[in-house]
Formats: sequence, structure tokens, C-alpha cells
Amino acid sequence: LSQHFLIEPSIFHMLVDYAALTHVDTALDIGAGLGFLTRFLAKKCKMVLAVELDSRLVKILRENLREFPNVTIFEGDILRFDVLPPFNKVISVPPYNISSKLIEWLFDRDFANAVLILQKEFADRLVAPVGSDSYGWLSVLSYYHFEVDVLDDVPSFMFYPPPKVNSVIVRLRPRSPAFFIQNYRLFYKLVHSLFSQRNKKVRNAIKQFLKRHLALSKDNIKLTESLPFRDRRVRELAPEDFGELANALSN
Repeated sequence: LSQHFLIEPSIFHMLVDYAALTHVDTALDIGAGLGFLTRFLAKKCKMVLAVELDSRLVKILRENLREFPNVTIFEGDILRFDVLPPFNKVISVPPYNISSKLIEWLFDRDFANAVLILQKEFADRLVAPVGSDSYGWLSVLSYYHFEVDVLDDVPSFMFYPPPKVNSVIVRLRPRSPAFFIQNYRLFYKLVHSLFSQRNKKVRNAIKQFLKRHLALSKDNIKLTESLPFRDRRVRELAPEDFGELANALSN
């Protein structure tokens, strides 16, 4: 098995405290593994939805957690689950290799908060300042959807086997959109596209976007000369600037 299992009970307590977990909550545990965290959650809340992809681990989970009628185990890839029972808290040590896609999956879900252990380098991208090396599409979209707090380091020795990367506890709290967007789909595509050319000036980067995604003619592409921020570099735009740019294109 290539996974790293969190085995330190003191960290379980921290996750539960940061999530403000109570006996009326339903918690989602993504990548339940051997069930150490799942078992801890089952004693603290109304229901646990435990998702695990590895069929060998699912067998172990079913055996280890059979005493807990409030745990429901789902075998499969969380990113492919279109329908799950409702949950209001996410408390999890998800596989680090799905971090980006998992955050995007959470964009579309209804929950009160998510407390996750993530690779520190990845967490830095979630909260990266504008213009920094870590700043990218993930920073912009996370800012739009969530209040993000990087809370505590989790030393490698608290996992078995110990990972070779640094880990941190991160809390995501969904909020009303941070700024107004006329067309979210356009905004989403624009942010992804422009950051593939992060060092280019907006006027040049956006021409590629317009050709590829909106199939505009050369005459229409000339309209980019009237767009805001056209002489700034992509990496210099704040999240709100991307919103303003997307709204200008919507018009």
C-alpha cells in the first residue's frame, strides 16, 4: 500500500476541535484508509461517511468498524461520486495526489467546513499572495469560494510510514462568493487559461484564450485593447481583477 496513515490521536483531537464537530453532525472522511480517524469520528458525531478507493482497505474498514452502526463505508473514487448522503463537515487526510481535484470537487458541495491535512506546498498555493511563485489558478478560485486557514504543522513521524513531504492542517469555510461574477463558467475557464501563461501580459495571454475558447474573429479579438488590466502580467492580477476581466468579456 502506497498510502501514509495518520496514527497520532492528538491530531485527531485537533481536527475535531477545528471542525467544531458535535453529536448532530455528519462527517465525510475521504481516503479512510485503515479507519483510525474514522473510528475516532464515529465516537464524536451522528454519522460518518467513509470513502475509500482501495478494495483491500475497504475489507479492513468493514471488519474494523463493524461495531459502529453510524459509519457507512463507500468503496470508490470520491471524485466520481455524484451523489452521497448529505454531510455538513469534512474531516479527512485525503491522498495528496488528488488534492487539486478534491478542492475543485468541494467547490460544488454544500457543507459548513472542511478540515483537511494537506501537503504544505499545496496548502501554500491555496493562500498564496498575489504575484508570488505559489500564486495561481488554485489561489484565485479558492479565494472566490472559501475562507482558508492554514492552522498547524503535522510532523512526518505522526504518519506510518512517514511521508517525505511536510504536512499541515487546513480549514476551508465556504462563503458567499467573494465578488460578483456574471458567468462563472467563463470566469473558471479564463483563470485556468491565463495562468498557463502566467508571465505574459494580459493582452497577449487573453488573445489565446479568446481564439481557443470563444472562437472569436480577428476583428473581435482587437476588442481586447479596451479590456481592463491589459498591460499587467497575469501573475499580478488579484482574484477580483480576474472577476472584472471575466465580466468585461461577458459583456
